Amino acid sequence: MRLTLYQRDDCRLCDLALDVLAQARVPEFSSIFIDDDAGLETRYGERVPVLRDDDSGCELNWPFDAAAVRAWLRE
Repeated sequence: MRLTLYQRDDCRLCDLALDVLAQARVPEFSSIFIDDDAGLETRYGERVPVLRDDDSGCELNWPFDAAAVRAWLRE
């Protein structure tokens, strides 16, 4: 499983998502900031933060808590 967190610079919700991912003990993941990418901005816009499984294409949109993340990872 390759995970990516799509987020923005100076994003309070993104900071909260990082805390939730730490609480859920999510394995290693990449962070991509969408601010300077028109394609990602169009795709994710107001949805960030979004956790994506790059292998399956499944996405978990905010809001999520540690229990929701753990359940999503087991799917």
